[in-house]
Amino acid sequence: MLSSLTRTRAVLLSSVPVVALLAVAAFAPLPFVIAQPGSTANVLGENNGTPVISITGAPVRKTEGALRMTTILASGPSADVDAQDVVDGWFREDRSVLPRDSVYPSGKSGKEVEKVNLRAMEESQHEATRAALAYLGEDPAKVKVDLSLADVGGPSAGLLFSLGIVDKLDGDGAGGDLTGGRNIAGTGTITADGRVGEVGGVSLKTQAAKRDGASVFLVPRGECSDARAELPEGLRLIPVTTLKGAVESLRALERGGGVPSC
Repeated sequence: MLSSLTRTRAVLLSSVPVVALLAVAAFAPLPFVIAQPGSTANVLGENNGTPVISITGAPVRKTEGALRMTTILASGPSADVDAQDVVDGWFREDRSVLPRDSVYPSGKSGKEVEKVNLRAMEESQHEATRAALAYLGEDPAKVKVDLSLADVGGPSAGLLFSLGIVDKLDGDGAGGDLTGGRNIAGTGTITADGRVGEVGGVSLKTQAAKRDGASVFLVPRGECSDARAELPEGLRLIPVTTLKGAVESLRALERGGGVPSC
């Protein structure tokens, strides 16, 4: 009978279900994904032996340096993420804990998400081409651009694709490279009229950029604070809002002129 139990024993017995629930919760799947720095790719170079940017209908320059698009690597939409994973992610600079719905469309399988991301990449490539050719005043009916980058999805490489096209066709506008021979990385979506959009995961992308040798990182201006949060030492941030502004900043960087900063 309960009346015969000591208070201590009663408390101990009542705590057993609570402990059991906490133990179950620690290993129960949670609605989060764990993200970390992903791969980078030089859009001025090759991917699996094929040039990332191929252009016909206009003279193409031989380029030096790198324009490096960056990615994050996230656990899949069906992956089990438990409390231990979440706590570990919170205390590591090279990990981020993100709500699953902020990364993946709700209710879609891994294969469906992959298709969505690949379609977004294709649309981004079209927009990047239109933005670059419009900036240069080139006729898209005469100049054909083919962009090839396998195994990468999403629209966040748009800015770097546009800059790569500009560098291959016009360089810095004065006979030199837009990169100035530097290893430059960045991220940002692009619209056909050259506006740069925000992407997310910037603090992880800066780590990927530094890991792969970049010294400069182009970031959408609205994400400056996120980029500064875990900024690797020696990586310079340049905020951008348009393709024109990004080109002008890179030219100024090479000339030693005033360059915007976060």
